[in-house]
Amino acid sequence: MMRRVVPDVVSNQDLLTLPKTATVEQAAMCMAERHVRSVLVVDSDKLVGVFTGTDLIERVIAVGKGPQATVLAEVMSTSLETIAPDRPAIEALRMMQEGGFRHLPVVQNSKLVAVLSRRDFIREEEDEIDLEEKLWEEM
Repeated sequence: MMRRVVPDVVSNQDLLTLPKTATVEQAAMCMAERHVRSVLVVDSDKLVGVFTGTDLIERVIAVGKGPQATVLAEVMSTSLETIAPDRPAIEALRMMQEGGFRHLPVVQNSKLVAVLSRRDFIREEEDEIDLEEKLWEEM
């Protein structure tokens, strides 16, 4: 089985970052323009949150907030898990599966370098996770 590390999964990304003061409307427009489902929220080049399509639905639209007046700092996810770029790709996938999230920022020396998405992984890594879960259930 091929063992990949995080840089093998993501490379040459043009990350979509916005300041925490950007509005939800601005974030949604950028996401649509770039055909992505998340925005990395930064403050002075430091990652402080992630805003996703799910956040847009659950934290803005469903609760009646106006996207023009709501800033990302109010509705972004702030309990972030990150991974270093030298870690195995399977570890990143495992973190996402166990945490129930679809995006995982890659950070090196406090600097944001990439973001992983569940869609970045090949079937082989997903099969390995499934096999691990079955083994644990049988124990």
